[in-house]
Amino acid sequence: MANAVFTTKVTPSYKDLPELQYHFPRRYLDRAKQTVGDYIVYYEPRRSTSELSSSGGRQAYFGFARVTEIVEDADLPDHYFAHIADYQDFASPVPFADGSMYYESALQKEDGSTNKGAFGSAVRLLSDNEFNKILKAGFSPIIGQDAAIVPSLPLNEISEPSVPFERPMVEVTVTRPFRERSFMYNVRAAYANRCAMTGLRLINGGGRPEVQAAHIQPVAASGPDSVRNGLALSGTVHWMFDRGLISVGDDYKILIAKNHVPEDAARLLNKDGAIYLPKDETLYPNAYFLKFHRDQVFKG
Repeated sequence: MANAVFTTKVTPSYKDLPELQYHFPRRYLDRAKQTVGDYIVYYEPRRSTSELSSSGGRQAYFGFARVTEIVEDADLPDHYFAHIADYQDFASPVPFADGSMYYESALQKEDGSTNKGAFGSAVRLLSDNEFNKILKAGFSPIIGQDAAIVPSLPLNEISEPSVPFERPMVEVTVTRPFRERSFMYNVRAAYANRCAMTGLRLINGGGRPEVQAAHIQPVAASGPDSVRNGLALSGTVHWMFDRGLISVGDDYKILIAKNHVPEDAARLLNKDGAIYLPKDETLYPNAYFLKFHRDQVFKG
C-alpha cells in the first residue's frame, strides 16, 4: 500500500466525483493500484478545466480519502475508476509550497525552483512523511482550536513543521468525533455561520454560532463528510430537513413537502425561495447528493 496525490480540476475533464470516485487513464494504473487500502490526498491545479488557457484553480491540496478498489471503466477503453471512501475536506486548503518548503519533494528542482513538468502527472506517489505533513497542515485550524480532540498530538509538536506526524494521525482524523468536528467547522466556515434556508446568523453569548452542519446524504446512508454534502442550518430547519419535510432542487430552490410543513414554519424560510450559498462556488451543494436527498429522504 502507498499514499499518493490524485489531481482533479474544478471542472474535471474526467468522470471525477472526489467524494466517491476518481477517473484516470491506463498510464496511471500501476501507481493507483498501490494506493488500494490506503489514503490519498486530492490536489486542485491552477487550470480549472481541460483548456490550457484556463485558470482559477487553488493550486492546493484540499482533502483526503481512502481508496477501496480499482475497477475498469466499462464505457471507455483504457480508463479506470478508483472507488473512494471516508472522504474528508481539509479545514484549510494547503498550497503545494510553504515558502521554500515543498510538500512533494518531486515538485522542486535542485535549484529550488518549481518543477512544472512534475505537475503533469495526475497521480503522484507520496512518502509517509510528505503525506503526514500535508495532513497536518490541512487540519491545523481544528487541532489548534481544541487539543483535547487529538490527545496524542501535543500542541508544541504541532507548531513545529519539521516534526513529522506518526502514522496514528490518520487514525485520529478518521474517527467519528474528529470527522464531526471537522465537518462542522468546514460547513460553518463555508456558509459564514449563516443558515442556508433562513438567512439567520445567530451567535450565542459564548461567541458560538447557533447554526448546525447538516449532511445532505446522511452519514447512515454512507454520506461523506464533504462541504458539498453539507448545509448550514438552524436547529429547527435542520430537524425539518433530516425528516424530509424540506429539500433543495438542483437550481438551489427550497422544496417544501405538501401538507407536511405548518405555515408558521414555512414563513421562516428565505423569502426568495432559494438557499443562501457559499461565496466559493466549488463548495456549493453537489447535484449528486441533492438528488439523493430528494429521492430517498424528501416526502414531497
